[in-house]
Amino acid sequence: MAASGTLDVEVEIKSSPDKFWNTIRDSTTTFPKLLPDRYQTIEVLEGDGKAAGSVRLFTYGEGSPLVKISKERIDVMDEAEKKVSYSVIEGDLLKHYKVFKGHIIVLPKENGSLVKWSCEYEKASDDIEVPNILMDFAVKHFKDIDELI
Repeated sequence: MAASGTLDVEVEIKSSPDKFWNTIRDSTTTFPKLLPDRYQTIEVLEGDGKAAGSVRLFTYGEGSPLVKISKERIDVMDEAEKKVSYSVIEGDLLKHYKVFKGHIIVLPKENGSLVKWSCEYEKASDDIEVPNILMDFAVKHFKDIDELI
């Protein structure tokens, strides 16, 4: 059986929790505008693209490592806690991982926010690497968004 695991990272940003959370929550429209090199389009297939149960199709640009197409379902959207969880249900990532779930939470911090990103994964085979490249992408992503909003 291939290995499974979790990755966790925290990123300190300058933006207020509300400002950063609104950008994350509205990612269907904000990400392609802010980072067109990484996101060609994000299409809402089911739901409103924000609420739990929504399904979105991400078409990534040249700036995205490993993944060019990803269909994701929002599993949890908690406005009060500024927390979102999602599952990859189709796409390139599932060639490498049988299961991939991501979690983002935005917490208040003096002079800004703390963004916590984590993922749960199960490798498709033992020779697949731990998805550190995706964690690094998330860190860069949050820092770049912070600079742009």
